[in-house]
Amino acid sequence: MAVKMRLQRHGSKKRPFYFIVVADGRSPRDGKFIQKLGSYNPLTVPATIQVDRQKALDWLQKGAQPTDTVRRILSFKGVLYLKHLLRGVSLGLFDEAGAMEKFTKWSSEHDAHVAKRQGAHKKARMEKRNVPVVKKVAETPAPVAEAAPAAEEAAPEETKTEE
Repeated sequence: MAVKMRLQRHGSKKRPFYFIVVADGRSPRDGKFIQKLGSYNPLTVPATIQVDRQKALDWLQKGAQPTDTVRRILSFKGVLYLKHLLRGVSLGLFDEAGAMEKFTKWSSEHDAHVAKRQGAHKKARMEKRNVPVVKKVAETPAPVAEAAPAAEEAAPEETKTEE
């Protein structure tokens, strides 16, 4: 039985919302699943992702294969990095305290980066909303208005010369 970590679609038409689940590879996309690991909402900016890291890590260590999208989500949340560090601990490359220290350092840097991106998006959105509307001043009516009195002045002079 091939166990997969994949997305299960919910939400209405053109408004997707996904659950991240562990399911038998033979079951349908929205069908029976073994365990729910979290959720993913791609409609928010940035996308809202909630994952139980420990459950996801346990399933990865048991051999569950994530789909491409779930792999990217787990990588973004640091689950794959944590798995990588724990593999280094099992091989004796460094101790568990060192691995957790590396992970917490990465996690804090990652959270700061995400907060910076979210702040930049909010700032850009507010600037877009507060753009002052600049109306162009119509320059063509003014020269036409100036040319009209000159034409009127020229016309009476011509009539005077004709008399």
